[in-house]
Amino acid sequence: MKTKKKVSYILGDLAMKLFLGIVAVLCLYPLLYIIFASFSDPMRLVQHTGLLFKPLGFTWRGYEVALSYKGIFTGYINTAFIVVFGTMINMVMTVLGAYALSRKEMYTYRFLNLFFVFTMFFSGGLIPTYILIKNLGLIDSLFALLLPVAINTWNLIILRTTISGLPESLVESARIDGANDFVILCRLIVPLVKPTLAVLVLYYVVGHWNSWFNAMLYIKDRDKFPLQLILREILIANTSNAASSIGLDLSEMDKYKQLVKYCTTVIATLPILCVYPFLQKYFVKGVMIGAVKG
Repeated sequence: MKTKKKVSYILGDLAMKLFLGIVAVLCLYPLLYIIFASFSDPMRLVQHTGLLFKPLGFTWRGYEVALSYKGIFTGYINTAFIVVFGTMINMVMTVLGAYALSRKEMYTYRFLNLFFVFTMFFSGGLIPTYILIKNLGLIDSLFALLLPVAINTWNLIILRTTISGLPESLVESARIDGANDFVILCRLIVPLVKPTLAVLVLYYVVGHWNSWFNAMLYIKDRDKFPLQLILREILIANTSNAASSIGLDLSEMDKYKQLVKYCTTVIATLPILCVYPFLQKYFVKGVMIGAVKG
C-alpha cells in the first residue's frame, strides 16, 4: 500500500513538473523568438515562416537603425524620470493611505474603505479628466503623468490588508511607549511589510514604464515624450518621416521595417525585465502575506 502511494506521488510530481515546464516554454518562447528575430538578417527574416530557434544570420543593424532614431535617448531620460518620481509618489501615498484605512478605531474607517473601492468600478471619464488636467495647468507637463495616478486602489487594498493582518498588540505596545502614528508607521509597520512594498514597487514601475496613453493625451512637446511614444512613432509613423529621422532612404527603411519592430520591442522590454530577478523572491510572499490562512 505504501509502495503504491509512493509511486503515485512520484508520478504526480513528475506530471506537475512536466506541466509547469510546458507552461514555462510557452511563456518564454515568444520572448526568445523576438530576441532571435531582432538579430536576424532582414531579408532572410522576411522570407522565413514557422518557428525560430536561432538568429537567421547575425546583425546589429536593426538596433543601430532603432537607436539612431531622433529622440530615443531623450525618451529614455523622460521615462526614467516618470518611473523614479512616479513610483516615489505612488509608494508614499499608498503607504499613508493603507495605514489610515487599516486603523479600525478611525471614525470614518468603513466609509473611506467603501469610497476607495467605489473608485475601482467608476471613474470620472476621459473628457472630465482631461478638463481637470487642463484647468490645473498640467498640460504638457510630466506631472500630468504622475499626479492623476498617484494611488492605485488595488495596490492600496493589498497593502491595507497586509497591515491589518499584523498583531494589534504591536501598535498598542508602541503607543504605551509614547510613539505617535508617524513613528509607528515608519519604525514599526514599514519594516514588517517590506516584501509587500517590494511587490508594489514592481507593480508601479512596470505600470509607469508601459504607460503611453496619458502621455499621448497630455504631452504635446516632443522633447517630453516618454520612451513608449518614441517607439510608437518608430513602429507606426509615416514611413518617409521615420526614414528621414533615422537617416535612411525609403528603400532601406522598407527593408529594415520588420527587423526594427522586433528591435524596438526588445529595447522597450529588456530594461524592465532586468528588474524582475531582484524582486521576484518577494513576489509571492508579498502578495500572500496578508491573505486569510486556512
